[in-house]
Amino acid sequence: MNPDFLKYQAQTSLYPLGMEISHAMGSYIYDTNNKKYLDFVAGVSACTLGHQNKRVNDAIKNQLDKYSHVMVYGEYSQSPSVEYCKLLASLLPQPLEKTYLVNSGTEATEGALKLARRVTGRSQLISCHNAYHGNTMGSMSVMGFEERKRIFRPLIPDVDFITFNNEADLQKITTKTAGIILESIQGGAGFIQPENDFLLKVRQRCDEVGALMLIDEIQPGFGRTGKLFGFQNYNVVPDVVILGKGMGGGMPVGAFTASTAHMDLLSDNPKLGHITTFGGHPVIAAACLATLQEITETNLMHEALEKETVFRSLLVHPLIVSIRGKGLMLAALTTSPEITNEVILKCQDKGLILFWLLFEGCAIRITPPLTISEEEIREGCAIILEVMNEIQLRKNNC
Repeated sequence: MNPDFLKYQAQTSLYPLGMEISHAMGSYIYDTNNKKYLDFVAGVSACTLGHQNKRVNDAIKNQLDKYSHVMVYGEYSQSPSVEYCKLLASLLPQPLEKTYLVNSGTEATEGALKLARRVTGRSQLISCHNAYHGNTMGSMSVMGFEERKRIFRPLIPDVDFITFNNEADLQKITTKTAGIILESIQGGAGFIQPENDFLLKVRQRCDEVGALMLIDEIQPGFGRTGKLFGFQNYNVVPDVVILGKGMGGGMPVGAFTASTAHMDLLSDNPKLGHITTFGGHPVIAAACLATLQEITETNLMHEALEKETVFRSLLVHPLIVSIRGKGLMLAALTTSPEITNEVILKCQDKGLILFWLLFEGCAIRITPPLTISEEEIREGCAIILEVMNEIQLRKNNC
């Protein structure tokens, strides 16, 4: 591991993986020893079209030759940003038609929470236990995992929590509630899908009491679940959609989308209700536009469901308890966190990149690029099974 990496760059944990990257292409990442690694993580669901996608790279290079940052968000009309928001509006159900472009998923969450309070004039926010919506102070306030946020309290006030898929908890949404924020598929909790029309029942309860429904599509969004957005699998239309990760094809970006009537409230009383210097950056927006065009003009979304079937057919092993998720947002749950750790680390040694989930210790993240081939899926699954067989043999001999 490069000692300067640890000395000069702030870390997120005491034990970073520390791989030194040379280059990446398609479904593979290469280290400085030119060892290649098959990527089953895609930058934690961010590299939607794999590495060095030509359409995305060309869009970035073409925009760089025209202009880069010229003004803070919202003042100048910049073609890549306008065309991206226009295309996105054409693909979303009404009344979701106006998009605020920001720099990350967590900033998108911050903007969406502010919008819920601005629209309703109420203060209470509701989230779910084991939810993750980002790590800035507002987003952390609606994180449903006390262990990760206790040390940073006090956070924003008037936040309550319900249990995902628990219908009885929906009575906590009242006329005091500004909005409820939910992931269309809970990510950090273990890729848990809504059951028994849960999202639809949240929508109905919000309508009853005048609260806004905020859906976080930062992980499930942009084709990963077989639909452009996860909520489209569950026959529901939220008031606000929160976007990030796979939106930019590997570039840093976020956004939140709502109706024109709601979004326009951020520009008045007070003006600058949300403001960002680099949101809507033309180079980033060009990458977003190319990514969205590629997803919607090809068969990648349908293929995500076909590839899910391949994963499920191959990943059968005594150490795998279940596989959660949908499309190419999958989590293989092992019999223990210790097994999960060993599988992830040993697979990397053998040239396969896997990763953890935030709150479910038994889960192995499997979120490859949508462009991954069936041959590459088989290659990676063979490595997983090889490692699991080695672990199983050792356990049997103990």
